[in-house]
Amino acid sequence: MKLAWRTKIGLALGFGLGLWLVSSGRAFAQEGPTTAELAVAMNTFFLLVAAALVFFMQAGFAMLTAGLTRAKNTTNILFKNLMDFVMCSLAFWAVGWGLAYGTSAGGFIGTDQFFLSHITAEGEVPVLASWFFQVVFAGTAATIVAGAMAERTKFVAYLIYSFIISLFIYPVVVHWVWSGAGWLNTYSGSTEGNWGFTDFAGSTVVHSVGGWASLVGAMILGPRLGRFGPDGKPRAIPGHNMSLAALGTFILWLGWFGFNPGSQLAIASQADADAVAMVAVTTNLAAAAGALGALFTAWLRYGKPDLGQTLNGVLGGLVAITAGCAYVDPLAAIIIGFIAGPVVVFSAELLEKLKIDDPVGAVPVHLVNGIWGTLAVGLFASIPGNTGTTGLFYGGGLTLLISQVVGVVAIGLWTVATAALMFFALKATIGLRVSKAEEEAGLDIGEHGMVAYPDLAPLPTGSTVSGAPAN
Repeated sequence: MKLAWRTKIGLALGFGLGLWLVSSGRAFAQEGPTTAELAVAMNTFFLLVAAALVFFMQAGFAMLTAGLTRAKNTTNILFKNLMDFVMCSLAFWAVGWGLAYGTSAGGFIGTDQFFLSHITAEGEVPVLASWFFQVVFAGTAATIVAGAMAERTKFVAYLIYSFIISLFIYPVVVHWVWSGAGWLNTYSGSTEGNWGFTDFAGSTVVHSVGGWASLVGAMILGPRLGRFGPDGKPRAIPGHNMSLAALGTFILWLGWFGFNPGSQLAIASQADADAVAMVAVTTNLAAAAGALGALFTAWLRYGKPDLGQTLNGVLGGLVAITAGCAYVDPLAAIIIGFIAGPVVVFSAELLEKLKIDDPVGAVPVHLVNGIWGTLAVGLFASIPGNTGTTGLFYGGGLTLLISQVVGVVAIGLWTVATAALMFFALKATIGLRVSKAEEEAGLDIGEHGMVAYPDLAPLPTGSTVSGAPAN
């Protein structure tokens, strides 16, 4: 069959266009991103989203602490939670990052990369993206202290110690564990390190550091007025808003899905995706189990289900699983989390017996469960930790557990010594605690001349509310 001349011309043009597209398509492909570049972009995006979730935890800490303390101190609480991340961001950019991730001096401290500038390396996630992920972790360590020292600490003292924790105390610990060159865990192209200390996302590196500083600060500061009677018996000082406390807990729970899964640092491969999914599941299960553990314990001891203890049980479970979330299976995560619940309740009772005032339970949640979760890796790890061995209950012997004990003790001694020096220095110079009159009136008025609830609380003449003159 003969083709019409128009059909022949159309076929010829189509054939020519096809040849052009085929020949030029290679050039287009070469100009687009490679598979490796796409992997870097995906990992960078994952890291930034995870960092944003962790940053949102600052709001969670603010709501939780405000809710569990009295209305007259709400503005002060919110202000401190705002400013600790402000101070942390500047301190960690100027010095903290360099101490944490700079070239190592004997495995103890970093020596360069101060005042971090734009650094890129082909085929790697940008350094500034890594800094952003790490600075929100530093902010978490600093903000933990606010809860334990709430309702009686000077605002200016708080600004200074938040800055110092982010500038020096926390970064040194990071260098020991996460820098790849620290003495607690030096990587040499294998999973085995010097001590092999294993803390995936910071049960000890972040939470115990904040918890140790909280304990030292609360002890040096002393309890709130009226917290203990003349006979030494504890007196309850209820928080003013359990709705805020519950909201804060939900925000923190959400933020932890950036905190722990984000610590995989990558998601572009199948192995990374599998690891991130496992971490998310173990994190969630431990939180749920922690809530039940605290609920049942408090219910049995006090005769009523206690919302405050259960909220802290959630947080205790989250803290406890943070070290081992990538190394344990879901059943082990439930066990670790469930144990964290009673740990919160009994630790809070112990603090009362010792007459240590911790208004929000920062020490039971972050310190005691940070220690428990770190040691639990040495017991329940079914995936080898940084010693190259599994936990005691999975046939790995004592090697990993011993490394965990060494890390917990070393980091505890460092943090206690440096935090004590810092708090005693502040107490001896500018002062650490507000006056009795300011504490009785509330830090909102005493420190800021404003209150969070102007419709409910009268203001002294001359005070301001959000900048507006009082009537």
